[in-house]
Amino acid sequence: MTATHDAQEPSRRDFLYIATGATAAIGAGFLAWPFIAQMNPDRAALALASSEVDLSQIAEGQVVTVKWRGKPVFVWNRTKDQVETAKSVPLSDLPDKQARNENMPGADASDVNRAAKGKENWLVVVGVCTHLGCVPISNSGDFGGWLCPCHGSHYDSSGRIRRGPAPENLPVPPYAFDSDTKIKIG
Repeated sequence: MTATHDAQEPSRRDFLYIATGATAAIGAGFLAWPFIAQMNPDRAALALASSEVDLSQIAEGQVVTVKWRGKPVFVWNRTKDQVETAKSVPLSDLPDKQARNENMPGADASDVNRAAKGKENWLVVVGVCTHLGCVPISNSGDFGGWLCPCHGSHYDSSGRIRRGPAPENLPVPPYAFDSDTKIKIG
């Protein structure tokens, strides 16, 4: 036998090295798991992941800002005229045709897909401009919704981008009506 032939053929010692290394790697994984698992948020932190809003305090036409996961969320009790104006906008006029609604993934940006079914007067959107993260001003801009004063993004009364550098509509967070006067965001 030549030396080159012995170097290519695995031996019992090679197998023991590989088996020992694999066992050590698995053992290290089991040892590290409790340390990794303790980095997950506890139940108290997860409870803060949702926010309840009392709608009975919001007058028709009024926009209220609440905090959810450290972000501003606009809750708007739109008037009938504002709802009708938002519904009348053709999709072809919108730069972003996606609803960006976590409650209806993949839906188009029509007003029906941005508000809750049967409660179209309530609009809930994350109040962060999709351009650079500024907070837009409510009841402003050329389309009666929001205006981001930093770079001039105009949103309509459904939170859809209509003009300016913002690439997307204001996102609709996951929310549900607990009752006629209360919603839970998150």
